[in-house]
Amino acid sequence: MVSAAEYAEAAGSGARTPRTVGARRLAALLPDPARARPAYRHLAHAISELILDGRLALHARLPAERELAAALGTSRTTVTALYDLLRENGYAHSRQGSGTWTALPPGRAAKGVSRLLRPQDSAIDLARAAAALPGRLLADTLAEIAPRAAEHAGTPGYHPYGLPELRAVLADRFTARGLATTPDQILVTSGAQHALSLVLALLARTGDRVMVENPSYPNALEALRRHGLRTVSVPVTDAPSDDGGGWDVEIVESTLRHSVPHLGYLVPDFHNPTGRVMPSAQRARVLAAAHRSGTWLIVDETLTDLALDVPAPAPFAAHGSAEATGKVVTTGSLSKTHWAGLRIGWLRAPARLVTELAAQRVATDMGGSVVDQLLALALLTRPDDLLAGHLDRLRERRAALVAALRRHTPEWSWRTPPGGLSLWVDLGAPVSSALAERALAHGVRIEGGGCFGTDPGLFENRLRIPFTLPPDTLSEAVQRLARALAEEPGTGGPAHRPRWIA
Repeated sequence: MVSAAEYAEAAGSGARTPRTVGARRLAALLPDPARARPAYRHLAHAISELILDGRLALHARLPAERELAAALGTSRTTVTALYDLLRENGYAHSRQGSGTWTALPPGRAAKGVSRLLRPQDSAIDLARAAAALPGRLLADTLAEIAPRAAEHAGTPGYHPYGLPELRAVLADRFTARGLATTPDQILVTSGAQHALSLVLALLARTGDRVMVENPSYPNALEALRRHGLRTVSVPVTDAPSDDGGGWDVEIVESTLRHSVPHLGYLVPDFHNPTGRVMPSAQRARVLAAAHRSGTWLIVDETLTDLALDVPAPAPFAAHGSAEATGKVVTTGSLSKTHWAGLRIGWLRAPARLVTELAAQRVATDMGGSVVDQLLALALLTRPDDLLAGHLDRLRERRAALVAALRRHTPEWSWRTPPGGLSLWVDLGAPVSSALAERALAHGVRIEGGGCFGTDPGLFENRLRIPFTLPPDTLSEAVQRLARALAEEPGTGGPAHRPRWIA
């Protein structure tokens, strides 16, 4: 079994710190060699799938042949043939005197997020998981706030911390959810991504280690890369588990203990993209471990309110003592619950840190739009039926997407998440990047699962498919994906196209 210490020892992408996959752990993830013939081919296929799905780390040393043979209850000859096949297919390589290591075949590198989309592009957009705001509601709310906006017009209009009344409402929301919060612990930002960028600019230095989930939100990963930070990955999986979560908390604890990352970035609520929710007991353990290692945790709660089948989780920081949460920054926004075009987000942090972040923010944008903040304030103080209606639409659209997938792509599989905005679909083969290229020619924009991985080439058997569009549009999109899938490889969309994930 891969011990948590071994996993954490070299989870930093780019660092190439040695790590070893334990024989018992690997055997537990593989099929019984006695049930398939030839066994070595089935085992090699299973290991390659584990690598592509991110459940087996890259650049990790595989067990010695004798050890793995004993753990699998098979012959050493079988394991030798298994390793030979992995090397032949590019999923492993050997170093003289140092064993066999996991790898990716040439050409598996995933294409990253680069340029913005052309505004005239009219394809069905499955790359951005965001819902629209009803036009009539927006118009009515704009009319409602017009007198208050006129009052503010007689002032300079600079609010680096955010409008005081909006900060107070956001603080009250945290308190009502179980985490006592005062307005001086709130900074209003231009979206959650802006909040993350502010925190990274203040707290991180080039070369610092940052613990991240694998897979994770691509724009957050890109922000870490642009700050020159080294990611230390911990796996999140949608595979069934005894505790109902997708995190191996022992690996997380050991990563914090052994790698001692300066920062950690987590999406514990309806995780993007797997949809998993971290259990309460694990949250307490992660908080305690981060406190012991002195790690700042950035907790992304942008999806927390999108609870479709379960109650919305309490704030992550509510699961630890005041000492354990002294280095926790919680980010959120209205982008997923209301409208991304509003560009209103926030962060909750110790008051001293909020002051430092506000001072830093002045050097970039002086403060957010007063009109947008007044609009956000009006939307947040409306009755809860606004969010309830949004959740009802999401449930309907989730059901429509599931029905369309079952009808048009029955070979694909997924776990229906209890909340959030998307499905993390297993295609059964590493074809997602190629499928994304071909899909554009069929009028569907989507990105391959590799965009969500910390290492190029991972999650090539996955697609994140949002259920934010109307049911008929989702059904049409799936039919187009099915047609693109049926095409011969090498046909379809352009090799280099603009990308933008949200």
